[in-house]
Amino acid sequence: MPEADAPTRHDCLRQWVARRHGLAPAAVDLRLAAGDASFRRYYRLRLPDGDTRILMDAPPDREDSAPFVAVARRWAEAGLPVPALHGVDLAAGFLELDDLGDTPLQSRFAAEDDPATLAWHERALDLVHDLQNRAAPDGLPPYDAALLGRELDLFPEWCLARWLDVAPPPGWDALRQALIEAALAQPVVTVHRDFDAMNLMVVEERLYLIDFQDAVAGPISYDLISLLHGRYCRFAPAQRAAWIEAFRARAVADGRLAAGVAPDAFRRQVAGMAAQRSLKVLGIFCRLTLRDHRDGYLARLPHFLAHLEDALAELDGHDAVRAWLADTLRPALAARLAAEGAA
Repeated sequence: MPEADAPTRHDCLRQWVARRHGLAPAAVDLRLAAGDASFRRYYRLRLPDGDTRILMDAPPDREDSAPFVAVARRWAEAGLPVPALHGVDLAAGFLELDDLGDTPLQSRFAAEDDPATLAWHERALDLVHDLQNRAAPDGLPPYDAALLGRELDLFPEWCLARWLDVAPPPGWDALRQALIEAALAQPVVTVHRDFDAMNLMVVEERLYLIDFQDAVAGPISYDLISLLHGRYCRFAPAQRAAWIEAFRARAVADGRLAAGVAPDAFRRQVAGMAAQRSLKVLGIFCRLTLRDHRDGYLARLPHFLAHLEDALAELDGHDAVRAWLADTLRPALAARLAAEGAA
């Protein structure tokens, strides 16, 4: 078949849906619902009876949907709120899922100190506890030193070298190693790995988990800091400290964390994990911009730089890195954003 006559992925998806539901391809009602930072695309299917589903189009040469399917099935069996799988074709890269609507958690946020914003974060924290208590990490890829290191290395490669043309800070190697060791010292639990408000959908006032294909067996504090150091809010230190201590106490009560882990020690573990993720995100957002030509990520860099500064302020040592953030990175970032018109 000449390339110009080859069916597009959209055509193939329409035909797949038509076969599944006994419809003529022309009668399939598909509307683009969303894209994400990967090569996945999501469509809303309206069936003749008025019911709707979400179709995931994940090109198999670009995205492996097998982990998503495996995790969805395991977490559903554990009683966690995830979309049901109605159809799976891994060879084609097509999935048919529950339609969870168009209300991600961040749409319920106001100011950081608004009572509704705080209450929704409390509910999201409850879901972190449920995830860790109900879903065993067995069989998930390990969040090991190699993976932690690769994520940290995104920062000097993509943010510093490729986007800012700035050398790594003095003390970078020591900070990198300290953050890896701090993460590996924590108890291992099931980790969503992007437990951000955008990946929590509000359905009839209940939170549902999505975008969990990168789940790993890793540090107990990772999903906690993904939420508290996420892309939409920057909470006051006292508020973060209160949530962290409440999390520690509940994890001890549930047996996920040893009773001997003192509040100060756990807070330092959380800060180290927050620093690791902030550095990773700074690198990923630059990579999405430079390599994948995605828009909208540069403007979020100052927010995650602030998260990084907040995290390092909780850790002993690393004075040279903290000074470099203030004296070198922050001015360089501001200048480049202004030049790009993304400030």
